[in-house]
Amino acid sequence: MLLQHSGFGIAVTGSGSCTPQVTLDNNGLSQMVDTSDEWIVARTGIRYRRLADDRTSLCDLAAEASRRAIEMARITPTDIDLIVLATSTADDLFGSASQIQYQLGATKAVAFDLTAACSGFVFGLVTASQFIRTGIYQNVLLIGADILSRWVNWSDRGTCILFGDGAGAVVLQASETDSLLGFEIRSDGTQNSSLNLAYKAQPKELIDGVSIGQGAFHPITMNGQEIYRFAVKKVPEVIEKAMFRANISVEEIDWLLLHQANQRILDAVAQRLTVPAEKVISNLANYGNTSAASIPIALDEAVRDGKVKTGDTIAAAGFGAGLTWGAAIFKWGR
Repeated sequence: MLLQHSGFGIAVTGSGSCTPQVTLDNNGLSQMVDTSDEWIVARTGIRYRRLADDRTSLCDLAAEASRRAIEMARITPTDIDLIVLATSTADDLFGSASQIQYQLGATKAVAFDLTAACSGFVFGLVTASQFIRTGIYQNVLLIGADILSRWVNWSDRGTCILFGDGAGAVVLQASETDSLLGFEIRSDGTQNSSLNLAYKAQPKELIDGVSIGQGAFHPITMNGQEIYRFAVKKVPEVIEKAMFRANISVEEIDWLLLHQANQRILDAVAQRLTVPAEKVISNLANYGNTSAASIPIALDEAVRDGKVKTGDTIAAAGFGAGLTWGAAIFKWGR
């Protein structure tokens, strides 16, 4: 439930994105696993994905996306009070947000990581907004960034065709009017096994009678059919609940901006909500599934292409591992 605080609203005033230079198309993938361009496009809508090389860090991508968002918002890094980094693939398991703060020169900002997989940007938007609503902070930088290529099994046809790397960011500022109209966020751990990037430990005896578990994270595993069924059922529901909280109808939505996971999911959700195809933002053909980065990358492209204009109402929804899902209804611009 949204809590209204007198005098403190949120405006989404800037966006930025950054993706790696390396591109892998479907024909390239077909040299690695038994697949084809036609097979991948028919089942996912993906044609290309951007991949970070061994010299590219998550912080580098996130910092560049952030600089572009800060520039669009017409503020400086030293104006930022808070940095929230939504990611599942931090450069440092202790967190990467503080390193981004350093790279930006955002000397006043407190910074922390938030992990909710492909729902991360929406969860981050809801989280960041509370700091503004309560009057604690005025300028918040929200970043969604992931380098999933680090954790893909490149011999698994079911997952390696899906994922790409990138970062997107938005600036949220305190405003007399409120652009965040409504939201709904959910979690269901009973389906956790459907999508995992799991740590697996091996026993290590330190001294006689004292044993610990040490190991590593294993590549992504996914039950694609379960995730598809989950998304096409739960995502329309959560968007409808967010619209109810925002007190608006689907006809008042200018843009449907879903996590860019699979074109078939985007189409199915739009059809269930009766949103026409021309109102659905989709760029997954060029980037694949970039997890927490997918919504802000797609938003930034749509803004810079002139599709999304000041005052437009956007219904954004993320869904993925956890399982987590959520929707936020917001207006773009000051």
